[in-house]
Amino acid sequence: MRISAFVHNSTEHVAIVETDGIERVVAIPAKKSGRGSSVNGGELLMLALATCYCNDLFREATRLGIEISEVRVAASADFLGVGLAAENIRYSVAVISSSTSADIDSLIAATDQVAEIHNTIRSAVPVTLEHRASG
Repeated sequence: MRISAFVHNSTEHVAIVETDGIERVVAIPAKKSGRGSSVNGGELLMLALATCYCNDLFREATRLGIEISEVRVAASADFLGVGLAAENIRYSVAVISSSTSADIDSLIAATDQVAEIHNTIRSAVPVTLEHRASG
């Protein structure tokens, strides 16, 4: 699976995500000044963590035959300065289900082990600037 994202900003802000050639526009308005996104990268990173875990929780619950009626995921991090990596990345989850507490606890722990965005951050994958263009 190949996942990509594209941002274009001039007088408006356009954000597009793509998975295996299927594009979707994500509604993110520009800043009031028109320069950049009204949502910052740290916020999007926390949203990526929360979204990944939520989606993976439903995937793993289906795989394990566990019914879930509701999921809430919250993610947070501390960004202490310009150019500094996030610190104290944390997330929490609440699951409403008719399954036993033990089954839900097991599902939560198993999903933590397979959540791809979480594992990407945990493994400190290098990020490479491939191309710079002007004009």
